[in-house]
Amino acid sequence: MSMEFDISFEPAYGEAVPVADGVLRLTVNNPSAFTFHGTNSYIIGRDTLAVIDPGPEDDAHFSALIKAIAGRPVSHILVSHTHRDHSPLAARLAAHTGAIVAAEGPHRSARPLRIGETNPLDASADTDFRPDLALKDGDVIDGDGWRIGTVLTPGHAANHAAFSLEGTGILFSADHVMAWATTIVAPPDGAMSDYMNSLDQLLARDDRLYLPGHGGAVTKPQAFVRGLRAHRKMRERAILERLRSGDRTIADLVAAIYRDTDPRLHGAAGLSVLAHLEDLVGRGDVTTDEAISLDGHFTPA
Repeated sequence: MSMEFDISFEPAYGEAVPVADGVLRLTVNNPSAFTFHGTNSYIIGRDTLAVIDPGPEDDAHFSALIKAIAGRPVSHILVSHTHRDHSPLAARLAAHTGAIVAAEGPHRSARPLRIGETNPLDASADTDFRPDLALKDGDVIDGDGWRIGTVLTPGHAANHAAFSLEGTGILFSADHVMAWATTIVAPPDGAMSDYMNSLDQLLARDDRLYLPGHGGAVTKPQAFVRGLRAHRKMRERAILERLRSGDRTIADLVAAIYRDTDPRLHGAAGLSVLAHLEDLVGRGDVTTDEAISLDGHFTPA
């Protein structure tokens, strides 16, 4: 099957756009092949507010957030994960507002680095981030007319969390589920087994709307998540088929499987294939004669 993605999105940089009752979206002007039109920050509430994912260190976006906050108190800043397009501005916004910063925890990898391995995503990690409040799955923050629940969704990042606006059916899905593209799952920051388990966790919920970290809303989340899961299983089957046909390296697999993908994304595609291979090796479906790595050689079990 092929996924139906929605790339119709107006970022409206610098403007607070109402996207649900009591929810404003502001998009950072940091477009890229990985961030789409930019990172979405969300302001929740009417009197005392919460902010989800303040974004990168960006003066214009900080000013836009302050303008949208409009002098109202901010009790909490919630951070979905510690990639540099989501979390760094939390420190400055907290210093300005006095808000409590809440997140699953500091940045960490999904697994330890292997001997001789370097992390290709080091530059994207906000290793300075430390939350005031560490959140566990199911934790709820009570605010002024709003309650925000924590839904831990590791996969894209080990400390990734989605946030539920309780009683509304709205889930702030951050980078775990987005309407415009599939999520990058790149070891060692992320893990495919975690990502798939987190998709299953979302399928067990009954949310009606996802507001993601990039791009527009996911309006039929259950069907979309089922599609994402099927897409990943299809990618897994494609990897196994290519291995059975004689491909042995990640470079060969990417060249065959992602031949219609923007070449700028082939590096990320290689990491995604590595994530699938780690999962397949862990399940005994694929073997390797050496450490699992981007330069490794793989064979079907």
